[in-house]
Amino acid sequence: MVGELEFERPIIELKNKINELKEFAQNTDVDLNNEIEKLEARLERVEKEIYEHLKPWDRVQIARHPERPTTLDYISHLFTDFFECHGDRYYGDDQAIVGGIAKYHGLPVTVIGHQRGKDTKENIKRNFGMPHPEGYRKALRLMKQAEKFGRPIICFIDTKGAYPGKAAEERGQSEAIARNLFEMAGLTVPVVCIVIGEGGSGGALALGIGNYIHMLENSTYSVISPEGAAALLWKDASLAKKAAETMKITAPDLKELNIVDEVIPEVKGGAHRDVKQQAELMDLVLKRSLMELKKMTEKELIQQRYSKYKKIGKFSLENDTIGIK
Repeated sequence: MVGELEFERPIIELKNKINELKEFAQNTDVDLNNEIEKLEARLERVEKEIYEHLKPWDRVQIARHPERPTTLDYISHLFTDFFECHGDRYYGDDQAIVGGIAKYHGLPVTVIGHQRGKDTKENIKRNFGMPHPEGYRKALRLMKQAEKFGRPIICFIDTKGAYPGKAAEERGQSEAIARNLFEMAGLTVPVVCIVIGEGGSGGALALGIGNYIHMLENSTYSVISPEGAAALLWKDASLAKKAAETMKITAPDLKELNIVDEVIPEVKGGAHRDVKQQAELMDLVLKRSLMELKKMTEKELIQQRYSKYKKIGKFSLENDTIGIK
């Protein structure tokens, strides 16, 4: 099975056994329906047990699945008349970020998102979904254009982080990210952000300042990767699984911490199992969010965004020190 994940092995073994029995029954005319039905019932129980009790590291693996839908996959299912725009008007066009104008149920919108590849050739073209400064400047150009023409902005977040190379730093990587944070906070149009895969560090946050932030059920959103955190905390990157549990980077955890607004359920086994159905589940939340935001004035949109981020984090004064609970 392509993209088989470690925790899915019991499911794969049962499916293979069922297929073997079906093939054997077909070739020998032996009636094995009773045995097959028992295995199928067992498979259903095992799938329910595994997928309803996923651990943080299991969700990290799903978020990183090579077949997981990308920004362009969702654009093709959710929007019509998509016209991609290129370049930042300063340096060049970064293929790690895609963006443009589209229609969402007849409403003109601006769509922007990280874009990674699904094979080696495409990953090299897209720089593995890690943007350079010109990518963030392209995104900002499209956001300011959307603000000028009163179009809602929809951002799809899916990156391990901004590209940390020397050339990117020389062209102002940190400044580009900081500028996006500053400008997004004051946009006068509705902004909806959806984490569809990995949301890593400032590279993700540069597209993540919105009125609403939603996450797919098996996506992650964190300041650093579990491997990076393990290397820093315990000097051992192999403890990434432990770090993933400690960091609270999954959608259910972040919803509980009031960092994200809504967790979008995924199809059984992950979004890569059925992109069309996953887009339909996303469509329900996206449509509702835009309907609510369209009722707000420009000042109300900015105030709502300000209040949202101001409420993140609970502070307490204990023993004359301020800590974050």
